[in-house]
Amino acid sequence: MSRKDPGYISKNIRDTQNQRDDEPLLKRGLDNPEILDGNWSQLCITCKIVRPVRSKHCSTCDRCVEQFDHHCPWVSNCIGKRNKWEFFMFLILEVSAMIITGVTAIIRTVGDPASPASFGGWLNYTAMNHSWVVSFVIMDLFLFFGVIALTVIQASQISRNITTNEMANAVRYSYLREPGGRFRNPFDHGVRKNCSDFLLKGYNEDIERVEQTLQPDEETGTIQMTRSAVLQNGESIPLHINGTDHGCSDSQANSKSHGQLSPSKCCNHSKKSDKTPLGLGLGLGRNNPSSRYARSLLPL
Repeated sequence: MSRKDPGYISKNIRDTQNQRDDEPLLKRGLDNPEILDGNWSQLCITCKIVRPVRSKHCSTCDRCVEQFDHHCPWVSNCIGKRNKWEFFMFLILEVSAMIITGVTAIIRTVGDPASPASFGGWLNYTAMNHSWVVSFVIMDLFLFFGVIALTVIQASQISRNITTNEMANAVRYSYLREPGGRFRNPFDHGVRKNCSDFLLKGYNEDIERVEQTLQPDEETGTIQMTRSAVLQNGESIPLHINGTDHGCSDSQANSKSHGQLSPSKCCNHSKKSDKTPLGLGLGLGRNNPSSRYARSLLPL
């Protein structure tokens, strides 16, 4: 794993015939969409390239790494897109080995047939006769908490498709912020897809999540449909609510489709002091004007 390519991005090799040694920026790549959008942070003046999103220049390796996570001194290599799966398996094996060896050492000391039966005598006997085992268990327990914490953090980041570098420097990357400034990870496709892609492919793609929003036209159409009353022959006439909780249909539509009631009669109901709640007055009382109007709208 220490020799595997973590996802190095090819440098822009200088051409001594076409490019001066003191030229600060690259000649090619200035028409890149990210540069045209103003994302100048993706320019690497050391490698003289336009870095892909989520990549970073490692000062130790002196290379730009795709999906840069961190530089690990244990393996003396960067952890990136191409070797993060191996690094995570390395952590799993290391935690497993520490658990197995620690438990084996404790069982070996406890099961010594020559050790005294009392707890105090057993401690003295173990410290005198198995000092190397006690030292190993103490060191193993001390390192175990650090390794298990790193393993849990890596597993949590894999499930969210985010890197250690992005978590530590989220305020520096505009693609991790909403327009309002709140944190947002556009590459999080859910725990199941993130974990399955990482375990099967060995890495996660830099594909942003597409969020579906309701269009204004759809919202207007939904509101209009909920505010209309369906009449006979499939005709739909919007209802207008007056101040006395009566439903009155549009005067022009009623005058064309129902001649027995004039628009003035319908609208005159708003002047009466009928306190029947909206939606109940249509079914209370046979002599109620609203009931007569509703019955007139029903088919014979």
